[in-house]
Amino acid sequence: MTPEEAVAEQERLRAFVRTETDPGFAVRHVAGLDVAYADDDRVVGAVVVLDAVTLETVDTAVVAGVADFPYVPGLFAFRELPTLLEALDRLTVRPDLLVCDGQGLAHPRRFGLACHIGVLTDLPSVGVAKTPMGHFEMPADARGAGTDLVDDGEVVGRALRTRAGVKPVFVSVGHRIDLDRACAEVLRLCSVRLPETTRRADALGRAHLR
Repeated sequence: MTPEEAVAEQERLRAFVRTETDPGFAVRHVAGLDVAYADDDRVVGAVVVLDAVTLETVDTAVVAGVADFPYVPGLFAFRELPTLLEALDRLTVRPDLLVCDGQGLAHPRRFGLACHIGVLTDLPSVGVAKTPMGHFEMPADARGAGTDLVDDGEVVGRALRTRAGVKPVFVSVGHRIDLDRACAEVLRLCSVRLPETTRRADALGRAHLR
């Protein structure tokens, strides 16, 4: 797939994104997704599934591969999706929510990694990024404080303070969840700045890469 074809695919799939939470939606198992990169084009996709209440790890999957798509801003998902989708297929515990290390609607075409993988799997998904894709006012210092993340006049996510005195993270909807619920789910996964799902998936991927 060329970059031009990838953009067209994003535009096509964007129409399937849902930004509402299903009635009765409950999260028993939540998965963290992350990709580790070597100095060359080798990548490792890691998925860690946690019990949403105890945060105990209940399942993991790791897939190594080679990124065969070029490094193009706005198209990172095409480098990461193959290993992540295969890792999700290897799970024995089906997650109720996917938490991606990346963007959802906070994307130039409103279709970041969290949207893409949410649509392809039809699972609720949320993006949690360390850097903003848009403009925001710094939220209050208290845990749980948030401000709108805005791009081209549109609210695409939220700058969320997950711990007092620590820089916010940037939460954006991926698929089948609304922004308020996405932020609530992210908050309960955080004892430090980043969600525990992201921290464990990152550690698993890096360990496998080594």
